[in-house]
Amino acid sequence: MGFFSRLAAIIKAKVNKLLDRAEDPRETLDYSYEKQLEMLQKVRRGMADVATGKKRLDLQIDQLTASSTKLEGQAKQALAQGREDLARVALERKAGLAQQIESIQGQRDNLQAEQDKLVLAEQKLTSRVEAFRTQKETIKAQYSAAEAQTRIGEAVSGISEDMADMGMAMDRAKQKVETMQARAGAIDELIESGALEDLTGQQGDSIDRELNKVAAEGAVNAELEAMKREMGTGGANPGQAAGGAS
Repeated sequence: MGFFSRLAAIIKAKVNKLLDRAEDPRETLDYSYEKQLEMLQKVRRGMADVATGKKRLDLQIDQLTASSTKLEGQAKQALAQGREDLARVALERKAGLAQQIESIQGQRDNLQAEQDKLVLAEQKLTSRVEAFRTQKETIKAQYSAAEAQTRIGEAVSGISEDMADMGMAMDRAKQKVETMQARAGAIDELIESGALEDLTGQQGDSIDRELNKVAAEGAVNAELEAMKREMGTGGANPGQAAGGAS
């Protein structure tokens, strides 16, 4: 297959795809139904034309029959008056009318046969058109229902996708909250255990703080004793120390 052949095949496939998207089967069914109605109307018009033609032939046959009867009466009257020649002429004309009547009757019989065929065709076509109409309406209703379900499904699918995105965002938010709470709890535990520096500036854990406190108290007591010895009180009452000095 050449380049242009492949290109033509691709273009044809694209066009068919576009036409398939643009085509509404309900419109196609309605159009087909209208065409069948037009065909049915043509058959009925044909039936009317045949019936009209047959009626005209019937009128001609009636007129020719009446003329033939009149000629027969005239032939009898002429023969009664001894005018055999006129009687013969009348009978000859009657014979000619008989031939015309026979010919017209043949045409009339042919039209009757055609009318019978058209009546049968009209009955069959009417049944088919009515059955097609019922099926058409059923298919249109099914297509409309399927179309509505498709649109609802697409809408629900879109909502589901949005809900899924919202759910994922909520899950991420929960994970962040849990992570922050875990970090806050871990920091509190570290501060309590002394692993992290307290914000008040105190160093070490609780044991270190107790030891520092004891050491500070010991230093204060030692300094206090030294001051006492320096002042010569030795732990006595300051008033007593002043009296002894005097």
